[in-house]
Amino acid sequence: MPNETSGGRQPPLFSFRRESLRYRAQPILNNVELDIYAGESVALVGKSGAGKSTLLKALRQQQSRSVAWCPQDCGLVPSLSVFHNVYMGGLNRHNVAYNLLVLLKPPGRPVAEISTLLDKLHLPEKLWTPVSQLSGGQQQRVSIGRALFQRQPIFLGDEPVSSLDRYQADALLTLIACHHPTRVLALHDTEQALQTCSRIIGLRAGHIVLDSPAAEVSHRQLAQLYV
Repeated sequence: MPNETSGGRQPPLFSFRRESLRYRAQPILNNVELDIYAGESVALVGKSGAGKSTLLKALRQQQSRSVAWCPQDCGLVPSLSVFHNVYMGGLNRHNVAYNLLVLLKPPGRPVAEISTLLDKLHLPEKLWTPVSQLSGGQQQRVSIGRALFQRQPIFLGDEPVSSLDRYQADALLTLIACHHPTRVLALHDTEQALQTCSRIIGLRAGHIVLDSPAAEVSHRQLAQLYV
């Protein structure tokens, strides 16, 4: 739920006022009226093409310096190792010389930090494996690891666990929640959305047609988004 101070509710982290959101100059979402506050866990649900990715990208633009970004296509560098792909999440914490050293001869500290993270992602043996040799589910876990390594308070994920089975997906969503107090996730599994997020935003035909606490959303309401 939104944070409050003695003076009332804090300003939202994200805010839209009757805005039209576009992708490559094409209107995707119309008359977007939306506030998202620090500490909220929000699920975006709706059919493919409903505008979930467009909304996530617009959110990212509003808080670019505070967002850990996990895109749907993973955005990994196939020829580089798992270590180097995860490390890219922390590039902005160091200068160019240090980052070049890590590329050529990784020091012990980042190796240890990323090894610990890979243990949590159930990829401990893949530290030096090129990403091109991983399965789709493993690549998705690497993409989550890179986002976690960004160490930002806000996590934006576009179908971040779509290639994983339900047990692995639930475990990783819990891990994300432990590292990021504010989360906005596009999820294709509506049951998962209800169980892991406190707020549901439903998109259909270019509009936000549902915005309610998860506890107040029925399965019938969610099913109508996919008709």
